[in-house]
Amino acid sequence: MESKNKKTKPHCQICGETQIEQLHPGSIVRKELSRLIKKKNGNWDHNGWICSDDLKKYRRKYVLSLVESEKGELNKLEREVVTSLTENDIVSQDVDSDFQTKLTWGQKIADKVADFGGSWTFIIIFGLILFLWMFINSLLLIKHPFDPYPYILLNLVLSTLAAIQAPVIMMSQNRTEDRDRRRSIQDYKINLKTELELRLLHQKMDHLLNQQWKRLMEIQEVELDLMDENQQPKNSNKKTNPGKI
Repeated sequence: MESKNKKTKPHCQICGETQIEQLHPGSIVRKELSRLIKKKNGNWDHNGWICSDDLKKYRRKYVLSLVESEKGELNKLEREVVTSLTENDIVSQDVDSDFQTKLTWGQKIADKVADFGGSWTFIIIFGLILFLWMFINSLLLIKHPFDPYPYILLNLVLSTLAAIQAPVIMMSQNRTEDRDRRRSIQDYKINLKTELELRLLHQKMDHLLNQQWKRLMEIQEVELDLMDENQQPKNSNKKTNPGKI
C-alpha cells in the first residue's frame, strides 16, 4: 500500500518536487512549451505535474528561443528583458531621478552654466555689459580710456569667456545625450517586453480556448451517450408491447 501511495503522489516530472503548493498541472502548459520540455526531458507527460522553478526555467528557454529565431543572437539587454519576463520583474525605471542622484558637483555646475548661457537673461546682461564697456571707453573716457578702440581687452575677455564656456556647455550636452540614450534603451526594453507579453498572452488564450473546446466536446459526447441510453428502453418497450392500430 505504501509503495502504491508513493507512486500516485503528485510530483514534478523533471526534478521530483513533491510540495503541492509548488506544483502545477501539466495541462496548463501550452503546446509550444510542452514540445520544448519534451525535447529536453523525454519523461514529460501532459497529464502530470511540474514545479514552479522548472516551469519558469523552461518558460525562459522558450522565450529565448522565440526571440533568437527572429533576432538571431541576443545581446545582454535582450537577455535582461527575457529574464524580467520569466521572473515577472518590472523593467521600467525612472531614468531622470536615477540620473539626478548620481550627479557630481562639477556636473551640476555645468548644467547651471549651460542653462544660464542659453537663456535670454544671459543675452540681455551680456549685451548691457558690452554696451557699457564700449560707451565708457568711447565717450566717458575719451582722453584716457582703459581699453581704447578697437577694444583689444574686450576681445581678449570675450575669447577667454568663449573658451571656458564652450567645453562646459559640451559637458552638459554630453550628459544630456547620455540621459537620452538611457531613455531610448529603457523604451526599447519596455517595447520588447510588451511585444513578448502580448505574443505569450495570445498563445495562452489559444491554449485556453482549445482546452475549453475539448471539454465542450467531451460534455457533448457524454450528453449524446445519455440520450442514447434514455432512448433504448423506449424502443424495447415498443417491441414487447405492440400498440393498437
